[in-house]
Amino acid sequence: MLSTAPENGFVVFDRVQKSYDGETLVVKDLNLSIGKGEFLTMLGPSGSGKTTCLMMLAGFETATHGEILLDGKPINNIPPHKRGIGMVFQNYALFPHMTVAENLAFPLEVRKLGKSEREAKVKRALEMVQMGDFGGRRPTQLSGGQQQRIALARALVFEPELVLMDEPLGALDKQLREHMQFEITNLAHSLGITTVYVTHDQTEALTMSDRVAVFDDGRIQQLAPPDLLYEKPENSFVAQFIGENNTLEGVIKEINSERAVVQLDGGELIDAMPVNVSKAGERTKVSIRPERVEFNKDRLSPDARTLKAEVMEFIYMGDIFRTRLRVAGRDDFVIKTRNAPDQRRLQAGEMIEIGWLAEDCRALDA
Repeated sequence: MLSTAPENGFVVFDRVQKSYDGETLVVKDLNLSIGKGEFLTMLGPSGSGKTTCLMMLAGFETATHGEILLDGKPINNIPPHKRGIGMVFQNYALFPHMTVAENLAFPLEVRKLGKSEREAKVKRALEMVQMGDFGGRRPTQLSGGQQQRIALARALVFEPELVLMDEPLGALDKQLREHMQFEITNLAHSLGITTVYVTHDQTEALTMSDRVAVFDDGRIQQLAPPDLLYEKPENSFVAQFIGENNTLEGVIKEINSERAVVQLDGGELIDAMPVNVSKAGERTKVSIRPERVEFNKDRLSPDARTLKAEVMEFIYMGDIFRTRLRVAGRDDFVIKTRNAPDQRRLQAGEMIEIGWLAEDCRALDA
């Protein structure tokens, strides 16, 4: 699935390819349309092509084939400093010899703005990121989180319509990182800025984005809002890469448009939604999220198929219980249940039956 946005998007990649050696394509025939004011995240493992796409959009890399358009205009031959794009990097890229205010004023000086206008814009940008009192300090006098705020303010100070962010929160600790995720998202939406964000952190992508483009091997594997990406992965790569996921392997025994009966490699039969399979006899990987698995029979329909499972490990995690099971010959099957007064705590060695709704289980490509 390559594109679901309108073709007249604010940012458009039209059949874009990139090769560094003339042979191997690191980006393969990319078609992607990003709407004005949209927060789109490019997510994927190292080497999947996501950062190369961002660098081509910024102008630091040149597309080998195809065209990139910004607000309807081709930008392939426009140098980076003339594209009017704000950039935020993981390493902040602040000038250490300049004060915070001077760092923010620099992109305005390059654009030949007058002193009073520069000062007004710097003041506004610092207030946006709640750093109004820090203009006179040097970057070395700031914490990592404060430096990242200043880097964000510098990207916004000349009021660009498009901001690109490359792993901007990678150097921050977990708590600060989560706080900054919400700050960046709220700021981008309140200012109406189009944002293209690159990360390998799936939680960050799901938390912050209007849509997520999942990259692997130079292609977009799925492009969708976060909830659809998690609930309805279109192939086994996306199912495994996004969130925690249980996979069971088997063969399609029966299939129609709404239901597939899968015979697992251990012989058991289960029901699943057919997604990337089309005929009986085909091998499949069945995907089911840990929180969709039930072991309380009263929560399952009477005709639901169940599987026998042995409890291998029960872990208390505060808000949830995480239980590892041996199911259909595999001992890496996980279920998650919320910590509630009526929720039974399982014991290692206990035998239980588990099941799920067929619509929560997806028969994907093998």
